[in-house]
Parts: sequence; structure tokens; C-alpha cells
Amino acid sequence: MQHSVTELIEHMSSSHEQMARVLEAKRSVAVRMAQMVHILPDQNPDFGGMAGLMSSSQTVTASVVAYLNSIADLQETIATTIHAIMTETGEEEEKEKEEEEEE
Repeated sequence: MQHSVTELIEHMSSSHEQMARVLEAKRSVAVRMAQMVHILPDQNPDFGGMAGLMSSSQTVTASVVAYLNSIADLQETIATTIHAIMTETGEEEEKEKEEEEEE
């Protein structure tokens, strides 16, 4: 039983590491887009008129929102995983105590 819990933890750890790498890539994109926005002139920009400017702004905003949602999903996944592991190890400890008491 302990071996299977250890394997489960290792698998989840690897999965979380991959999710963190994806988040890092999304963060880099969001940061780069924000840097590009700061470079833009504050007055009289000409980026395809108001429609082009609105489209670009929406793209930046959507990227930031997607990144923040990904972080929230990662936190939720980690919390769920930790809860499952703690529950499993707690049940295992209870079984061991019961076995000791029976002896």
C-alpha cells in the first residue's frame, strides 16, 4: 500500500511540474505582451484605427486572464491532490493503529 501511495505521489509531482512549465511559458507570453504595451506611445497611436487598437487590447487582456486562470487551476489541482494524499495516508495510519491495538 505504501509503495502505491509513493508511486501516486511521484506521478502527481511529475504532472504538477509539467503544469508549472506550461504556466511559466504562459507567464512569459503575458509579460512580453505587457512589455510591448508599455512601448506603445501614449498619444496618437496608429495601429489600424480604433478597431485594431481594441483588438490588440483584447488579445493582451485575454492572455493575462488565461494565465491567471491557469494558476488558479494549478492551485486547485495541487490542493485536491494533497487532500487525497493526506486522506489516504491518514486512513493507512488508522489501519496500522487498529492492527497494533488488536495485537
